[in-house]
Amino acid sequence: MLDIQKIRSQFPILSEQINGKPLVYFDNGATSQKPQAVIDSIVDYYSKYNANIHRGVHTLSQLATDAYEQARIKIQKHFNAKETYEIIFTSGTTESINLVANGFESILVKGDEIIVSALEHHSNIVPWQMLCEKTGAVLKVIPMNIHGELIMEEYDKLLTNKTKLVFCNHISNALGTINPIEKIIKKAHDVGAAVLIDGAQACPHLRPDVQALNVDFYVTSAHKMCGPTGVGILYGKQEWLRKLPPYKGGGEMIATVTFEKTTYADLPHKFEAGTPNICGGIAFGAAIDYMNDIGFDDIEAYENELLTYGTKKLLEIEGVIIYGPNDLSKKASVLSFNINGIHPYDIGTIIDKLGVAVRTGHHCAQPIMDFYKIPGTIRASLAFYNTKEEIDIFVEAVKKAKIMLS
Repeated sequence: MLDIQKIRSQFPILSEQINGKPLVYFDNGATSQKPQAVIDSIVDYYSKYNANIHRGVHTLSQLATDAYEQARIKIQKHFNAKETYEIIFTSGTTESINLVANGFESILVKGDEIIVSALEHHSNIVPWQMLCEKTGAVLKVIPMNIHGELIMEEYDKLLTNKTKLVFCNHISNALGTINPIEKIIKKAHDVGAAVLIDGAQACPHLRPDVQALNVDFYVTSAHKMCGPTGVGILYGKQEWLRKLPPYKGGGEMIATVTFEKTTYADLPHKFEAGTPNICGGIAFGAAIDYMNDIGFDDIEAYENELLTYGTKKLLEIEGVIIYGPNDLSKKASVLSFNINGIHPYDIGTIIDKLGVAVRTGHHCAQPIMDFYKIPGTIRASLAFYNTKEEIDIFVEAVKKAKIMLS
């Protein structure tokens, strides 16, 4: 059982008021709020040992280097990567995906096939389209059904010996659908394809085990899981990371440089050119510690309770349509919905005046909205620091907005 009031007291922003109303923050799918422990780790770095890393022999540089590499170890253990150097620090999920796409440009040839799902964020669509344009590879799509679930029978039909890569999100940012990634990974491996899983929306809610999943690449961002913006990770099996060429050139990623030839550093530095987001990496480690101290089993159970309660309360409003799986066991704590005859932007604007923060629009998942033939949805994405009382406030705000707009 979580002590919700104690947890909430650790997030300074949750005591803020918006438009004279207590903040109800239901935009966690876009970014999570930060506990004091993470904020303190940022202040400590800049106050006490701010220095560049890996290159300095002086004390501050060594302290910063140790803290940064300890964060990498924390992340390795959290995701159960086999080796520390299989964790590459990036600016976030989008850069992690682009790093892999860039690497496969030298591997794919014309006629090779890559597969994405219909539930993807634009960040897991556009880089692969760009890759296909450069290489002549063919992009195929696993279709979805009306419940926001992938049609796995169609996935089976798409897989051939020409399939080289498969990409899928662990959890849909727009609908909350939990995809059957274990099956997706195994079936891809059966035809010799590599798999990248976008875990940006999954990692705040559950704890992936990359070795148990046997996934080739797994990516996520710190800011979705109580960490800072501008930092994330790429997990890659070492055999794949050694095959891929460097993504960027510069300092840190080199072994030797002459004007005739450059040789590259070992993993993970091969992919970490330039001065990294040192503070961000350290704070990511602090966020990992914080969430593990709370416990992901308890987080998952409590968020499922919030999802069940919120679904019931929303459906009491006449005209509400909730998108995504009807079976809540196949769904994370996301309520993506519309009200018949009312534009989602209008609802979002009005309830903001009542202190409720939600996201409206296509959520960088425009193909999903095109499938449903809608301009977008109102998305309330819940976190472990939210409460049923906040859901009640949110539902009442939606009711008021509906009356005003009807």
